[in-house]
Amino acid sequence: MQTQPVTDLPDTLTLRDARELYMRTHGFSMEEYTKPTVQLPIFGKMVTFPNPPARQRAIARHDLHHLLTGYGTDYAGEAEIGAWELRAGCNTIFLWLINLAAVAAGLFVAPRRTWRAFRRARGQRSLYVDGRDLPALLELPIAELRRQLGIPAGGHGAAARA
Repeated sequence: MQTQPVTDLPDTLTLRDARELYMRTHGFSMEEYTKPTVQLPIFGKMVTFPNPPARQRAIARHDLHHLLTGYGTDYAGEAEIGAWELRAGCNTIFLWLINLAAVAAGLFVAPRRTWRAFRRARGQRSLYVDGRDLPALLELPIAELRRQLGIPAGGHGAAARA
């Protein structure tokens, strides 16, 4: 699975524009958020899983976390974002379980990066617990939302891969 870098987005873009650019550049689609099933790569093969309502509610914010933190979408990046989300705030059992699974996988794929992502999240807040409506958040510049959530300027992604 190839890393999809998210650190090269200008901080002045609104979250909406950054999301559109990111999805267009990497071949992702928001239509996948509400499909009844989702395909995920497992050991080099695409495996189909149900896409339950809990995931459908969470995935939009999860993808925005990638933009804000700069963590990639490869196995190590998903482990990092899982660790970050655990510490920055999960508000449902589904989020706790899926992020614990990502962290468990990360302990095999990239243990140091996973641990560092958990440590870096100290004092930061996820969009899951932020409480604002998604449409309002999408109008904010990336730099401003990072500031409000306690995420450092430029995110964590570049530092994670260093």
